[in-house]
Amino acid sequence: MSRRSGILEFAVLGLLRESPMHGYELRKRLNTSLGVFRAFSYGTLYPCLKTLVANGWLIEESGGARDEAPAAPLAGRRAKIVYRLTAEGKEHFEELLSQTGPDAYEDEHFAARFAFFGQTSRDVRMRVLEGRRSRLEERLEKMSASLARTRERLDDYTLELQRHGMESVEREVRWLNELIESERAGRDQRRPASEGSAQQDSTSGESGGLPRHGDNPGPDPSDDTAT
Repeated sequence: MSRRSGILEFAVLGLLRESPMHGYELRKRLNTSLGVFRAFSYGTLYPCLKTLVANGWLIEESGGARDEAPAAPLAGRRAKIVYRLTAEGKEHFEELLSQTGPDAYEDEHFAARFAFFGQTSRDVRMRVLEGRRSRLEERLEKMSASLARTRERLDDYTLELQRHGMESVEREVRWLNELIESERAGRDQRRPASEGSAQQDSTSGESGGLPRHGDNPGPDPSDDTAT
């Protein structure tokens, strides 16, 4: 299996874990929600779906999407095929979610993994984020060393392109630092909880310390001016 097809299978399983979908809806979600798949086609998706069905991870059903009752096809038209995750498929996807090796934080696969962090345990999220940061720091060091060796031989435009590439990597490293600190802060805030609650939190897919835009705490009940 190629790395590209492996990423696609992972993403399809993850989306179908949320709800059953037909092929058009799956392609739309892959295009809009997961930027890494913006340029792929039905010719790529349907062989992937057939492979997942053959492996027993998906089943095909005729009818509407999600939990709608099957609809009778119109004359001369084929009913839409809805793909549903099997118990074996869910187990396989959860196994993939738990992996933290290099494939989890390489460029294309990291984007897909990050898209499903809401379904990933906090410990795994931390290992993937730290692995990604380490990989980018190594890349940044190599880029800096290469630039130092070749600076005198580069024209202004090539030099500016090299600098732009380094700045992009530096920005992602800063972003990863913020995410890692947020995850750690979320874990620290939950330490006083009971042992059972702490265990449940460590394996859930909750976002923990990840800051959310628009969060606004309600008024303090002790404030006499609150209404």
